[in-house]
Amino acid sequence: MQKDYPRKLIIIPAFNEEANIEKTVKDIEENAPEFDYIIINDCSTDKTRTICTQNNYNVIHLPINLGIGGAVQTGYIYGYRNGYDLAVQVDGDGQHDPAFLSKMADYMERSQADMVIGSRFIDKKGFQSSGIRRIGIRYFTILIRLLTGQTITDPTSGLRMVSQSVMKQFAEDYPKDYPEPGSVVTVLRNGKKIIEIPVVMRARNGGNSSISMNKSAYYMIKVTLAMLIARIRDNNRKENLC
Repeated sequence: MQKDYPRKLIIIPAFNEEANIEKTVKDIEENAPEFDYIIINDCSTDKTRTICTQNNYNVIHLPINLGIGGAVQTGYIYGYRNGYDLAVQVDGDGQHDPAFLSKMADYMERSQADMVIGSRFIDKKGFQSSGIRRIGIRYFTILIRLLTGQTITDPTSGLRMVSQSVMKQFAEDYPKDYPEPGSVVTVLRNGKKIIEIPVVMRARNGGNSSISMNKSAYYMIKVTLAMLIARIRDNNRKENLC
């Protein structure tokens, strides 16, 4: 893999992405060659492992399924332990366009941000998700604003770039289920800077999303409770320090 400074890592969580993983890696190699990548194969039951092995991809094969949070956290642990300066999540389903990664890195450096989120809702171009999911996304935007005072237009976006300090934080503690909104709140509550930039996302090339329609209500309730509990825990910690 090409080396550069700062050292940049792409984390690719992959569960049953046999239809997409080759296209995703090829897309990265063509459009973000200055980035290294690591695939986190989350105990896939299809041909994902075989494809990664046959192509000699850079991959960690998890022995058990950890879910999206555990898979992404494994990538942050790998990135922090190997001295990367920044890390960005690119999902293995082909929805995230690596052509935006250099722009995200430039924005991060110029603004001294700790997290840069690629938002599909700033310019409203490309795949905008389903109507039901957009309602859920809007709900989390409002909840995050109430908890932190900051507006995040795309709080469920998986296309997120983080600094080394946030990488360390996520390596130590990261939500296990549906982690994006909760981890955004944690970063903001720790006084770190988040910015969003417009990106264009694509519809999934194949396979199935990990969040089905019948899981949406469970998703919203669980994440909401986790965010509120984290808020209470943070407040108690601050009171104990005073």
